[in-house]
Amino acid sequence: MKLKMNLLLVSSLFVVGCGAGNSSKSDKELINDNINVIVAHHNMQTDIIEQSGEILNPRTICEKTGDILYIPMDDWCSGFFPGNLWLTYELTGDEKWATLAQKYTEDLDSVKYLKWHHDVGFMIGCSYLNGYRLADKKEYKDVIVEAAKSLSTRFRPGAGIIQSWNVDQDWQSQRGWKCPVIIDNMMNLELLFEATKMTGDSTFYDISVKHADTTMKHHFRDDYSCYHVVDYDNETGEVRQRQTAQGYADESSWARGQAWAIYGYTMCYRYTNDERYLAQAQNIYNFIFNNKNLPADQVPYWDFDAPNIPNEPRDASSAACTASALYEMEVYLPNQGYKEKADEIIRNLSSAEYRAEPGTNANFVLMHSVGSIPHGHEIDVPINYADYYFIEALMRKRDLEAGNSFKI
Repeated sequence: MKLKMNLLLVSSLFVVGCGAGNSSKSDKELINDNINVIVAHHNMQTDIIEQSGEILNPRTICEKTGDILYIPMDDWCSGFFPGNLWLTYELTGDEKWATLAQKYTEDLDSVKYLKWHHDVGFMIGCSYLNGYRLADKKEYKDVIVEAAKSLSTRFRPGAGIIQSWNVDQDWQSQRGWKCPVIIDNMMNLELLFEATKMTGDSTFYDISVKHADTTMKHHFRDDYSCYHVVDYDNETGEVRQRQTAQGYADESSWARGQAWAIYGYTMCYRYTNDERYLAQAQNIYNFIFNNKNLPADQVPYWDFDAPNIPNEPRDASSAACTASALYEMEVYLPNQGYKEKADEIIRNLSSAEYRAEPGTNANFVLMHSVGSIPHGHEIDVPINYADYYFIEALMRKRDLEAGNSFKI
């Protein structure tokens, strides 16, 4: 059940100017400006939660009322808000954010046993894994490894993939799916790779590689756009259907799916040094940035083939995730324009068009994201994962420009 709480009025409002002038800011000024805005939003967001006396997890807003929507721990987005606080701690060094991040992270402890969907990688990776890496919380290892074991139960050896959804909901069973895999699942492989690093057990690594290889074989068209859903026979590995759940049409290119794909294969290269994965990320890059329907500001419409372009909602979450992936690509393929493209995206997302003034937007940082238009929810709203990848991209940008190695 989702909880709702009205956005409280904040009497002492810290407003940081955004938008105008961002194009002329230096990189350092842009990063610092964004940090100030992020901190202001997070101060207000966490003040509301702390005053409630509960541990609440904000995901988005109600499109009709503007109220903050809070989610239970088993929602696939539950790891992003704690993750946002860990990333803010890394950007600021302020122990306040580590304390709050730890509190909200540890509320997700039981997620490590979740086996009924694949998103445990998002949920535990963004929360516990960030605490492990950014705050040296070595005691989080057991949760991370247990979560990886839970995710591994969804591996189907006959098909060579991790099953995404159980087909027990009407909108899923009506499609006739047997073993659906969504491109989003590439993002969850990081949890498995990390579990192998922590334990020396190669089982997690092997599952990740097999899933990445099978997805590369069956999820992509000749132009390196990807399908959202591929349904397999879980025993023979036969592809039964290629469809969409959140995109415009089965043969269209859902924007966030392309972002998950470029991020996922870049991350796979990080752990494997397999050049095929880096080449796949480059090919996906070429599809995105050579697409005739990509707007000039590099923030895509929710689907590259949506029928009413240019009168379609934008998806800032896709742009933020893609920018974060491009900063990592720059590490492996320097001086090929990936950082410059990421910088362009981040500068545009930092403008008044997409970045909200503190005290507005229900205390989320970015505006104009899309959850699922086919399902009729989260259309042109802030969403916690858009903020997550925006903040992560800022951290990666800062580290690149300082000559530091990535912590993530």
